[in-house]
Amino acid sequence: MTTRDGQSIGRDYQLMVSALAEAARRREAELGGAEQAYQENAAQAAGELARAEGDALSADRWAGAAAAQVLDVDREAARLWDQLRRARGIRMRSLGEVPEPASIEILPRVALPRTPSAVPDSPEEPESPRMLLARAASRIDVTVSPAGRRAMPRWALPLLPVVGALVAALAGLVASGLVTFGGTGIWGGPVLRALGWLAFLVAPSAGVPVAAVSAHRWLEAKLDIGGIGLTLLGGMIAATLMSLAFAATH
Repeated sequence: MTTRDGQSIGRDYQLMVSALAEAARRREAELGGAEQAYQENAAQAAGELARAEGDALSADRWAGAAAAQVLDVDREAARLWDQLRRARGIRMRSLGEVPEPASIEILPRVALPRTPSAVPDSPEEPESPRMLLARAASRIDVTVSPAGRRAMPRWALPLLPVVGALVAALAGLVASGLVTFGGTGIWGGPVLRALGWLAFLVAPSAGVPVAAVSAHRWLEAKLDIGGIGLTLLGGMIAATLMSLAFAATH
């Protein structure tokens, strides 16, 4: 083997060593990149898994809150329906039992409010069930339940005999006019006289409904037994005086 051949072999050997070193460097670089990508993907997957678990936990809590809200709404609706059935002045037999809830297919796809007192953000957004039930309860209290729960104010009590006396006096005047006009021999005179004497009978208590309506409308109060007694007292005194005066003139 000549010197030239030895140099050729040495050059080839160096090229192979350099190629091997380059391949090793590329392998290390690719392995490093793969390891880094693996770590990044693993961290991203762990983060997504944690977020998914958090979303699942929030969904479970929200489902529990929604179920509790449904139960509360059902109980409140049943209570209001029972209150409406027990109210006076309405034909309750026609109401029947509590109606079944509407089918979910015909309801709008609206998320339940996050809080019980949630207010719609826009006029187009439906109100929460609690707000609707509260509005229904207020309407039942105003239109069905007897209003004027509080007692008559003390300053109004001395006015009740005056109201009873004025109304009784007016009824007495009408009664005396009917009796007098019915005694003139006109057609239907006995009927007018009978109506007049009937008006005399109801004159003492004629001020009670007037006083009750006035107390309810202007004072938002309820005419209790004491108020009824004061009104009757004034009406009886006025009716007695009117009857005596009428008897004296006839």
